[in-house]
Amino acid sequence: MEELFKYIPFLIPIAVIQLALLASAVVHILRHNSFRFGNRLMWLIICVAVNIIGPVLYFVIGKGDD
Repeated sequence: MEELFKYIPFLIPIAVIQLALLASAVVHILRHNSFRFGNRLMWLIICVAVNIIGPVLYFVIGKGDD
């Protein structure tokens, strides 16, 4: 257990970044109707299931032109 407490200062910022990316991606997916690739349900599943990589993939290849 003591080993885990050594890594908490590094894990908290990573968790905050992951949650911020996930929240911003989900909000963007729900507010917009156009996607470069795929549909709304597919991107929601990818973002929630793949954690950090899912929202990054959405913003890089899935986000449509506004």
